[in-house]
Amino acid sequence: MSPSQARSRNGSTGPDGVPPQGNRAGDSSALTHGLKQRHLSMIALGGVIGAGLFVGSGAGIAAAGPSIVLAFAASGLLVMLVMRMLGEMSAAHPSSGSFSVHAERALGPWAGFTAGWIFWMLLCVAVAVEAIGAADIMQTWFPDTASWMWVALFMAVFCATNLASVRNFGEYEFWFAALKVFAIVSFLVLGVLAIAGLLPGSDSPGSTNLTGQGGFFPNGTDGLIVGLLASIFAYGGLETVTIAAAESEDPVRGVAKAVRTAMWRIAVFYVGSMLVIVSLIPWDDASVLEGPYAAVLDHLDIPAAGEIMKVVVLIALLSAMNANIYGASRMSYSLVARGEGPAFLGRISGGVPRRTVVASSTFGFFAVLLSYWWPETVFTWLLNMVGAAVLVVWGFIAFSQLRTRRRLERESPEKLVVRMWAFPVLTWVAIVGMAGVLLLMLRDGETRVQLFCTAGLTVALAVTGWVRQRRAARVRTVGGGDAQAVEEPPAPQERD
Repeated sequence: MSPSQARSRNGSTGPDGVPPQGNRAGDSSALTHGLKQRHLSMIALGGVIGAGLFVGSGAGIAAAGPSIVLAFAASGLLVMLVMRMLGEMSAAHPSSGSFSVHAERALGPWAGFTAGWIFWMLLCVAVAVEAIGAADIMQTWFPDTASWMWVALFMAVFCATNLASVRNFGEYEFWFAALKVFAIVSFLVLGVLAIAGLLPGSDSPGSTNLTGQGGFFPNGTDGLIVGLLASIFAYGGLETVTIAAAESEDPVRGVAKAVRTAMWRIAVFYVGSMLVIVSLIPWDDASVLEGPYAAVLDHLDIPAAGEIMKVVVLIALLSAMNANIYGASRMSYSLVARGEGPAFLGRISGGVPRRTVVASSTFGFFAVLLSYWWPETVFTWLLNMVGAAVLVVWGFIAFSQLRTRRRLERESPEKLVVRMWAFPVLTWVAIVGMAGVLLLMLRDGETRVQLFCTAGLTVALAVTGWVRQRRAARVRTVGGGDAQAVEEPPAPQERD
């Protein structure tokens, strides 16, 4: 009996639709398809609008000046290429493991292990940072309360939300995303009217703020590079939509639609809002660094502009917490289902991987405690370890797509519902772009530390994954597997 026949007879195919490799989750239940198309559409639409855009962009503007528009456009082009590659693979093989499964199929279990666990850690640390940020905002409204109370409340709410059902996650994220989209669209409409001089009580600034105060490149290429690095990491989190698509009513259609609309969403929300900001107020205004969107609303004499932006940023933070707990739980569940994590976490209950939800939430809450206990040491190192993790993930996506595309063209061309533009030229352009960003990170002391720490974590995970892969290969050899199985472990199968 062949290994594949034995797996079929024993009924041990993993809950993520992945053939067994070593120990398995031991539960034949499956994730539900509880996300409706409206959920997925709004997650895709609002997923690009995060707290990094509303707050973090201020540092980029302060460094690059008006050229921040070019920085966001350049990084946006790179993100579009990455999303197109990921969309191509996810439409062909929908999976809650997303790029981790694609990396395992294309490059081997070590790659899926590395990409999956570094992304899980990135999301869990992000949950901690977002919880702390949300608690800080709540304390400005309720100064007599303790920060840890708000952190505990938010963690409990979103852990419970994700424990209940995937539809609960979808509903929360639908309304969070709707509010974020409404906020950013309203901002853009007011900004465009002000630029055109059509807003009552305002005059058109013309090109004064774009060419004054040192010109379009006030700090030269150095400032542009800092702005570029800041903009790259503002795009993090776009990958969640391909994870969520696996639990939607029509995964292939959902992924295809989300990816095809990514270009205009990035252009309008990110590049458009940066252009509005630097056109309306001087880039070196002190208020820009504190919060560029609030600074513009204040400039336009919008009543309670600061409080309005606090509400918007709070919504963005809570939305990110919700989405990151979801993404972390599904990624870890997929890894467990493929034998790349603790088997006891793999049980499905009510269509939800509740143990991985709790584990991911617990890690996030523990990271919050680290920020209180050792803010300048342990927590800082934790942040540095995931500082460049998104670039590692993007790299795995690109190299996986190079291999997967050829395989799909040869074996299943009908599954190429979404195609990467100008393949393989633009795939290599994206890889060169990522390498360029990594080199730019070496120029600055802070980003250099992040790069080295992330590199150390990546190497450690890759070595661990490779050792596990070789050990599994030896086990299959002893158990009677053929030579081909030793060299190329069974690839995960997509779920129909």
